[in-house]
Amino acid sequence: MRLPRASSTSTTRLLHPQPQTRRRPFSHTTPQRSGDAHGNHYDPPTGWLWGVPPGTKPEKEGWEGVWFWGFWGSLVIGAVGWAYKPDTSIQHWALEEARRRLEAEGILPDVDAGKGAGAK
Repeated sequence: MRLPRASSTSTTRLLHPQPQTRRRPFSHTTPQRSGDAHGNHYDPPTGWLWGVPPGTKPEKEGWEGVWFWGFWGSLVIGAVGWAYKPDTSIQHWALEEARRRLEAEGILPDVDAGKGAGAK
């Protein structure tokens, strides 16, 4: 079985399509062709980091001080809070409970009893 041969006009149309503006469904505007609606966004390279020449100090923006003190301040407060947080692990509780029960039965000597007023 042979397939019908495509005509030369349809082959040419497929190989070299003509630019057409088609209407988009649900839209009344024509599509943007190249996305260049707001001009050129490219800044040519200057060879300097962030565009600041060497030897000059960049001026600070308003948000930089707030960000610096907020970030590092919260980091320090978090580290101090983490260092002084109570130990709530089950292992620590079980060790203290076992020590307390063994002291109550008299198997272990009471550590706190030796720290009375007359003890050295």
